[in-house]
Amino acid sequence: MPAASQLVMFRTASPLDRPRLRSFAAALRRQVAGGRPFCCLITNDVELRRLNRNFLGKDYPTDVLSFPSGQTEGSLGDLAISEDRAREQAAEQGHSIHEEISVLMLHGLLHLKGMDHASDRGRMHRAEFAWRKQLQLPAGLIERAMR
Repeated sequence: MPAASQLVMFRTASPLDRPRLRSFAAALRRQVAGGRPFCCLITNDVELRRLNRNFLGKDYPTDVLSFPSGQTEGSLGDLAISEDRAREQAAEQGHSIHEEISVLMLHGLLHLKGMDHASDRGRMHRAEFAWRKQLQLPAGLIERAMR
């Protein structure tokens, strides 16, 4: 786990605006996570596929994975985001890679906080919608799936 000040780690050589993404993660920590730290790894499809297979038994790459710590104090847990998926989804949605990574980071963080859109009767959808509006983000994953 990185130092508490390093919320985002990059395992990619692409020219991402790293300070912008780290600043967004810090804003999420303050505003959404209630000051609790989390760690976000931005990597590629190969690594997301490996993580998805090893931890969830699903042998395909995905856009974001959440690994909650299960603790009531301290770190909320870890996120892994595929830059490859984010880049493709950003192009499909007509916005920047940075906006898409931000959408994925917010979505994953809500999972770290214990929300689950598959079983919580719309609680996560409402929270994601409200936070996206406040953070000025484009449509989120749940909203896109409902189209």
